[in-house]
Amino acid sequence: MRDLYELYPDFNINTAAEQEALLAHDVVVFHHPLYWYSAPPLMKQWIDLVLAFGWAYGPGGTALRGKTAFHVLTTGGPEAAYQPDGFHGSTLAEFLRPLERTMTLCGMTWLPPFAVHGTHRKTDSELEAAGSQYARLLEGLASGDLQVADLKSMDLLNDAVPLG
Repeated sequence: MRDLYELYPDFNINTAAEQEALLAHDVVVFHHPLYWYSAPPLMKQWIDLVLAFGWAYGPGGTALRGKTAFHVLTTGGPEAAYQPDGFHGSTLAEFLRPLERTMTLCGMTWLPPFAVHGTHRKTDSELEAAGSQYARLLEGLASGDLQVADLKSMDLLNDAVPLG
């Protein structure tokens, strides 16, 4: 795990180290709150610098081809707020479309997000249950019990493993 805010409190990202970390893994997971309907500022800067033209995309930019990417998100609002008829008027998938396109431009397989909604209203036991559900998702991916091809059509990766 790489905590960008811990590694780069000055926003001075070590591009070479981050690219090396990406090359070492087949699945790339981005953990962040949904921040003004997108990713936090440091993650956006990370994308701009690390996913460089000629390395991640464009002529010769094949370093990430065949890898899988998904986001693990937390939101303040309930899941119902992230529906076409909900408070925000859009689904999480719609808000994440620019991030999806960024990853697919880099030749990565995009998976839907794993989301924990309404985090500030959840009890400790509810948060622990969500953490266990996420752990089972990661274990299923690592063991091969969950197949990327089967997960692509889901609305949320939460649907791949039962809660609790």
